[in-house]
Amino acid sequence: MPFPLNVPESALRRRRSQKWVAYPEDVLPLFVAETDVLLAPAIRDRLAAAVADGDTGYFAEIERLSGVCARYYSRFGHEVPEDSVVPVNDVGVGVRESLARILPAGSGVVYTPPVYMPFAPWIRRVGMAPVAVPLIDHDGEAPRLDLVGIERALADGARAVLLSHPHNPTGVLHRPDELATLADLASTHDAVVVSDEIWAPLTMPGVGFRSFLAASDSAREVGLAISSASKAFNLAGLKCAFVVNGNPERFHVRRSALSGAVGHFGALAAEAALTESLDWLDELRTALSANLDLMDTLLAEHLPRARWRRPDAGFVAWIDLRGYPGLGDDPAAFFLDEGRVALSNGPAFGTEGRGFARVNFACSEELLTEAIARMGRVASSRS
Repeated sequence: MPFPLNVPESALRRRRSQKWVAYPEDVLPLFVAETDVLLAPAIRDRLAAAVADGDTGYFAEIERLSGVCARYYSRFGHEVPEDSVVPVNDVGVGVRESLARILPAGSGVVYTPPVYMPFAPWIRRVGMAPVAVPLIDHDGEAPRLDLVGIERALADGARAVLLSHPHNPTGVLHRPDELATLADLASTHDAVVVSDEIWAPLTMPGVGFRSFLAASDSAREVGLAISSASKAFNLAGLKCAFVVNGNPERFHVRRSALSGAVGHFGALAAEAALTESLDWLDELRTALSANLDLMDTLLAEHLPRARWRRPDAGFVAWIDLRGYPGLGDDPAAFFLDEGRVALSNGPAFGTEGRGFARVNFACSEELLTEAIARMGRVASSRS
């Protein structure tokens, strides 16, 4: 069981976060994007010191956190100015506030299903209209943006593109040439690109990530990138993320308006993560890669008719189960009811997700092995 995915199930069952309390104890939870790790030592020690000191008040160090995030994010293809970074309390807030503060009410916003389930609701929540332009070949080896479809949507009046990069759930990194073309399309149609890059720190070993903002000069003129340490370091409950504003003169997303909701502990943890815990992160990425090797073996043994591609980044895998017609449009429902394994339901990512399920593989080898064996038994019983 490779470190840091070596936390015993008995310890995980004591947790009170969503992954471990949403279902009864006979269910193996491989759904919500939490990782089964203990905190990186530098993060643990920083938070413990704050508790010991009673340092539990409001977040105040906006400039300090902005500098930390800017220096870290500069590794993804372009130098990030500190004054372009806006701390926010999570990526969803960053997306919604960026759209709300930049676009006229009622604007169309393109998104690319199958994609992270909250995207369309986020767009609606701020009074905009979701415009679905599905990925091409999302179920194949090379998922890619439908640039022709996006251009058509922008020509028809859409004013923004909400990008998932790295893409959730397929795990694909959009190619630099795709991103550059997207930036040119947005520039031509006076649109904005908001790039959700929360999975950026979690590329597989040997895979490099480049932010949308690094695609071209045009990308910085039309774009904002939003990221966080939360997925990579399992810090979602501490509430800290950041917006990198490619064009502050055009996009007025102000620190003073959005940074007050950042969690103080989230900021402390993010600084410890992005400055002192990158070796730990490399160990996690290596462990995740090992779990992908294991998944390859397990799926071949227990679900030989399933199809998938190894994700380039992240810790979720997009599994095509249409080779098992008895599992219907929502295989995860059968795996939960009959196998006591909780996955993310494919149709929740869009109609393109019918017959699919998303698996969170950031767990121990033992849990992953047992979960896929259970899934195999359910699939066999319905063949």
